[in-house]
Amino acid sequence: MRAIVFDPHTGTFCEQVRPLPQPAEGEVLLEVEACGMCRTDVHIVDGDLPLTEPRVLGHQIVGRVIESRSDITVGARVGVPWLGGVCGTCRFCRTGRENLCDHAVFTGYTRDGGCATHAVADARFCFELPEDQDPVRLAPLLCAGLIGHRAWRLAGQARTLGIYGFGAAGHILCQVATQQGQRVFAFTRPGDRDGQAFARELGAFWAAGSDEPPPEPLDAAILFAPVGALVPRALEAVDKGGIVVCGGIHMSDIPSFPYRLLWEERQIRSVANLTREDGRSLFALIRHTPVDVHVETWPLRDAPAAIDAIRSGRVAGAAVVIPEK
Repeated sequence: MRAIVFDPHTGTFCEQVRPLPQPAEGEVLLEVEACGMCRTDVHIVDGDLPLTEPRVLGHQIVGRVIESRSDITVGARVGVPWLGGVCGTCRFCRTGRENLCDHAVFTGYTRDGGCATHAVADARFCFELPEDQDPVRLAPLLCAGLIGHRAWRLAGQARTLGIYGFGAAGHILCQVATQQGQRVFAFTRPGDRDGQAFARELGAFWAAGSDEPPPEPLDAAILFAPVGALVPRALEAVDKGGIVVCGGIHMSDIPSFPYRLLWEERQIRSVANLTREDGRSLFALIRHTPVDVHVETWPLRDAPAAIDAIRSGRVAGAAVVIPEK
């Protein structure tokens, strides 16, 4: 197999040829069809999430099972998300909050991910995926879709919904929310007219820079941009009783703000990882709520370039790496 490996000690990537890994009991070996890259990969490369040993990144894997030591059959198409395993015994696992597991395993972070021609995964944390859909467009659903969906559920029944940061997660969630009858207000980087036009094309009621106030109060706001300074702005934009959900795994420091922005029962919440139930819920939803996942693709050898493009905000939609045959 071939893999693109990131070394945190040197901050560099290299391509390696490795023996095919052998799946353990309960695992599957996949031939990777596509692997989505996201802001979390940027945070790992930039050192925001500490990494102690070289690792194959990528946690939005779509692949074919070529060897199985589980109930999943050889030949099945499956998806591998960020949450790659849990202990099953800690207080969080026992109370249905496996996303907070004390001993969780994370794909592309604490175990090798999908920037490779092959990958091994715990079968219990794989999702069986439709055979009739493009694997390249399925890949972003495994993180951008899942985290967006969890954040959306935490935002409650919002009539007016703000989305700060219109990348992979934002463009998927915009389509889901508008089809559910919500009015979406999209906030992009200031001056990003192309991004704002993209949001309107996907159904956003209004789109502007994150430095502008919305034309009416929001019931909820979801922040996908990892910018702590947006939290006070979002609090100022939501109405009484409104909810601000921070959807990223890392965010810059939140500046101090006056209590009046939080008063009147406004809330700030964060999203941590996901659960398998989130995946089942999302894939059930999109069977009846068609989503056009916009992707830009890179060959496997150019995975570092895909990460650079995400960092600089040059991706319209989601970034996906495709192993060369």
